Amino acid sequence: MTEKALDILQRHQLRNTAVRRQVLEQFLQAGHKALSNSDLEDALENPDRITLYRTLKTFEQKGIVHQAIDGSGTTKYALCQDECSEHEHHDDHAHFHCHDCGKTICLEGSIKSAVQLPEGFQVQQKHFVLEGTCADCQPE
Repeated sequence: MTEKALDILQRHQLRNTAVRRQVLEQFLQAGHKALSNSDLEDALENPDRITLYRTLKTFEQKGIVHQAIDGSGTTKYALCQDECSEHEHHDDHAHFHCHDCGKTICLEGSIKSAVQLPEGFQVQQKHFVLEGTCADCQPE
């Protein structure tokens, strides 16, 4: 296990279990790429689906991962920024979804919106997605 994975678990006051380590290592290896449940199931050896689901939910609640909504109908998760916590996510960035290969990645930079909410409305989540073809899928 990398020191970064151990640091993340300690910083978020989570027990260092085999499944948590394995899942976190997959996210660290993926970098900016979002991973689905099936991506993680394929990468891990005989994962228990309930344990994997609970691990992802715990990581999301603790500010380790965030959902990357990309319009594909499949829930995907990506690593949060270091500033995210159990009480507040700071992932105000867009995601790019490739129509050809299905890959979804986090994009650098934050999104500033000029949308005016009606009085009394409160935003609880933001999902920004750009769609197209990634560099790997571009014709040569």
